[in-house]
Amino acid sequence: MKASKFYISTFKEAPAEAELTSHKLMIRAGLIKKLGSGLYTWMPMGLRVLKKIENTIREEMQQAGAVELLMPAIQPAELWEETGRWELFGPQMLKISDRHDRPFCFGPTHEEVITDLVRNELNSYKQLPMNFYQIQMKFRDEIRPRFGVMRAREFLMKDAYSFHADIESLKHTYDLMFKAYNAIFTKLGLIFRAVQADNGAIGGDGSHEFHVLADSGEDEIVYDEHSDFAANIEVAKDHPDKRNLKTCRGIEVGHIFQLGTKYSEAMKATFINQSGKPSPMIMGCYGIGVSRIIAAAIEQNHDDKGIIFPESMAPFEVIITPIGYDKSSSVKEGVDDLYQLLIAEGYDVLLDDRGLRPGIMFSEAELIGIPHRITVSETTLKENKYEYKNRSKTDAEMIASNDLIRHLKSV
Repeated sequence: MKASKFYISTFKEAPAEAELTSHKLMIRAGLIKKLGSGLYTWMPMGLRVLKKIENTIREEMQQAGAVELLMPAIQPAELWEETGRWELFGPQMLKISDRHDRPFCFGPTHEEVITDLVRNELNSYKQLPMNFYQIQMKFRDEIRPRFGVMRAREFLMKDAYSFHADIESLKHTYDLMFKAYNAIFTKLGLIFRAVQADNGAIGGDGSHEFHVLADSGEDEIVYDEHSDFAANIEVAKDHPDKRNLKTCRGIEVGHIFQLGTKYSEAMKATFINQSGKPSPMIMGCYGIGVSRIIAAAIEQNHDDKGIIFPESMAPFEVIITPIGYDKSSSVKEGVDDLYQLLIAEGYDVLLDDRGLRPGIMFSEAELIGIPHRITVSETTLKENKYEYKNRSKTDAEMIASNDLIRHLKSV
């Protein structure tokens, strides 16, 4: 992608209301633009990050055997009344009425909708287990939206729902999804912990939260230095040996639940079992806050110059910052050749061909958090070298032109 054909909008200062570092940097780097309280437009640079996270999630969901669909964002009240959650969910639910005064809501979650779908589609144990997922915008009427996309009214979420004939099948899928979540957050380059958790408003029999570790995290996590035990503060109160427990702070980016028959019994979602009798389906649900991951990653990966994106979620992997691109034919030719070489090698490349001063190009690249910067000038071309700068390192270095690809693959 050439910068002259792409929309880049960066700012020197963050808005006064921005509190968290991630909120400030996402605004300054031009990832998001505020529309209203808790509502943001995802700008082209930010949308590229979202899409990369989505792709990683889809790869692991497919590996875990989940099937993608897309459900309506607007849901009829009668489904929520079947489970009793129309009133129980509280004022966070954004409710509307159509022209006939029929009540609906903008979906904060989709347990009711998927259960309604499955009770009409699956009726035999031979069709189970089945695991559906979607990636979709959710809506929650936060009383005080703050921290940018960390606590927004509209947010992107991956939610999956599995249906089973027995507990053993649920536990097997739960284990697959637990491993998939670990793989997702590992691939995204995050430092995280999976912790035992309370089921909260979703309900069910057992759950785990996935937290990105960050000092700015809202949640307190308790872990045992000498075992695999990790839990949120409420669950940790019941831990028998508190002597080895340590605490840290985390940002919740995922939550998985063993729901049991909470929703299937309420909504009469049954199947014919091997004995020929109707039985309620056993459910699991699995959520990831896709847009929240970006804020959490920035809280964990930044410095005084800007964002330090893990390569797997960066909007671009490499940026070429030419000096004299619009003035020197040799620089233009050398840069264009390098650009095509990097694309051929499979890199996601941004060529800054806007004719800006080097200092401006460098500071924007660091603010946005592009992992690899390659600077080309007449001087570097004469020496058959490129100036290479890794975003996570302080100093630049000179790399022989014929050694660049090997170097990129090794860092």
